[in-house]
Amino acid sequence: MITTWKIAQLDRQTSDGLVTTAHYTVNAVDGDYSAGSYGTVGFERGESFTAYDSLTEAQVIAWVKEKLDAAEIESSLQSQIDAKKTPTTATGVPWATPPA
Repeated sequence: MITTWKIAQLDRQTSDGLVTTAHYTVNAVDGDYSAGSYGTVGFERGESFTAYDSLTEAQVIAWVKEKLDAAEIESSLQSQIDAKKTPTTATGVPWATPPA
């Protein structure tokens, strides 16, 4: 499974550039199957401060992962993909011709 974390958007204070919220996405791909998740993480002023213009996506992703259980999120995405690979439920009617 290949997992990709991205930062979709940052909310910040205009007075000093303090990032208050990171909006993130996590996408997982395993062959023909995929799953994704979107969320937000809030931040408060800490002991150190990085100017908004100096932030990198990798740095903010690291902050997000510190706040979350990244392994649990990735495990959940793998479970979703596994369920798509071997479904336990189906829909339809028995008298209809299955699609080719």
